[in-house]
Amino acid sequence: MEISNQLTPFLHFNRAQWANLRKSVPLKLTEQDLKPLLGFNEDLSLEEVSTIYLPLTRLINYYIDENLRRQTVLNRFLGGQNPKVPYIIGIAGSVAVGKSTSARILQSLLSHWPKERKVDLITTDGFLYPLEKLKQDNLLQKKGFPVSYDTAKLIRFLAEVKSGHENVQSPIYSHLTYDIIPNQFDIVNQPDILILEGLNVLQTGGNKTSQTFVSDFVDFSIYVDAKEALLKEWYIKRFLKFRQSAFKDPHSYFKHYAELSEQDAINTATHIWEKINGLNLRENILPTRERANLILTKGADHAVELVKLRK
Repeated sequence: MEISNQLTPFLHFNRAQWANLRKSVPLKLTEQDLKPLLGFNEDLSLEEVSTIYLPLTRLINYYIDENLRRQTVLNRFLGGQNPKVPYIIGIAGSVAVGKSTSARILQSLLSHWPKERKVDLITTDGFLYPLEKLKQDNLLQKKGFPVSYDTAKLIRFLAEVKSGHENVQSPIYSHLTYDIIPNQFDIVNQPDILILEGLNVLQTGGNKTSQTFVSDFVDFSIYVDAKEALLKEWYIKRFLKFRQSAFKDPHSYFKHYAELSEQDAINTATHIWEKINGLNLRENILPTRERANLILTKGADHAVELVKLRK
């Protein structure tokens, strides 16, 4: 652990220091298990899982145990048995940083250690307004910004989950059609753990009618971080890969990009980053970083170089 002379609410760990905190946590993932968990543009290794995610799993389990003890105390105080309350983990960060991969790896690890548990994963993309409404409200260029989310619906969803309700519905978003899928839902039915992943998990803006925020329902929050220059580079690389694959699907909202030359595709991706994703990062996402319980900072090879844990 590095001791900084600066006043900070975080403890700092380099890779080696953090890896030492794994202790006896077993690695139950194989290369074959890992492959479907990876994002489209990521080549994350089992070594990264062992070094970064196993110590994190150990830490989260301590927090979950403490949370269960607190619930027992509350039940004893109230003289009854309250409904089962899921432990909610929030994962925030920029477009292209690898939030989804981190979420899927944690889901897999927490599902099997130290015991078999039900771990659900929901993305906040499902709570974006439908494409038609974004067009009507002239918000297409603000997609992913706080104003583009039905925050009230997301908060209702989290309130129901935290209240122990059964079969809570979460809308499903399609990256292919760039829209909410009508009349299709993920069902969250009293999991032990819910992982909530999205750009807006730690944000306090965009909800003008209420002082209740998404983060109020999150028990442990993680911000996946990287320098903007790296994020922009990763976004452009991902865009170029999509141009050769998903964009060629006739049902893709972005099928018109499939015919672009490589240079035109780079120019288009750069423009989208500067006008939408980079702007959203600077204005709405990055300012929430210091609100997280844990910050994972990635380097050029997508590997985590620094871990910051709130004291």
